[in-house]
Amino acid sequence: MNPVIVALDVPALDEARSLAGTVGDAVGAVKVGMELFNAEGPDAVRAFEQHRVFLDLKLHDIPTTVGRAVAALAPLGVELLNVHALGGRAMMEASNEHKGDTKIIAVTVLTSLTDGDLKEVGLPPADEAVPLLAALAREAGCDGVVCAPTDIAAVRAVCPAPFLIVTPGVRPVGAAKDDQARIMTPRAARDAGADRLVIGRPITRAADPRAAAEKIAEELA
Repeated sequence: MNPVIVALDVPALDEARSLAGTVGDAVGAVKVGMELFNAEGPDAVRAFEQHRVFLDLKLHDIPTTVGRAVAALAPLGVELLNVHALGGRAMMEASNEHKGDTKIIAVTVLTSLTDGDLKEVGLPPADEAVPLLAALAREAGCDGVVCAPTDIAAVRAVCPAPFLIVTPGVRPVGAAKDDQARIMTPRAARDAGADRLVIGRPITRAADPRAAAEKIAEELA
């Protein structure tokens, strides 16, 4: 299966449909994030019935609320839905009680955060925090985690396959870093142990999005 998930981080459904249609089968799935979902609601998922969908809402609330939110979202039939591991064991367990066929993956530490950012909010460095959160997510019944490429090896050491590792912060050689702090190329991330690679701007803002996606697929072949 093509591991690339193209991030449809745009504000309007028509634009998202256009991007998905342009890249077509050059990617394995599409990601619907908070911007699009908050603008369009569940239609932002229903519009992509022919695609595998990663619904990127990063749910983070008390266990009962997150459990009910997952129960409400499960009928949409997305492949992946994420919650924040920092919500704790009980919250992650609640999300897994209501997921149906959807796989729940837990966000460890956002790829935009540096160790300095983590220190500022009273958390340990990423190389300590991420594997601890990943192990907790696995114990709570999650199907995988979201982590930065630089944390893949540490996660895989405590969470062997088939536990999923979904990796944003992936940038092809020569692409802009944008707002990502801990990045890696697609090939390096895959070789480190990532199962799925979330890639947005290097594809969606390219002059030819499909060609950009195909070039990444060639790199991974």
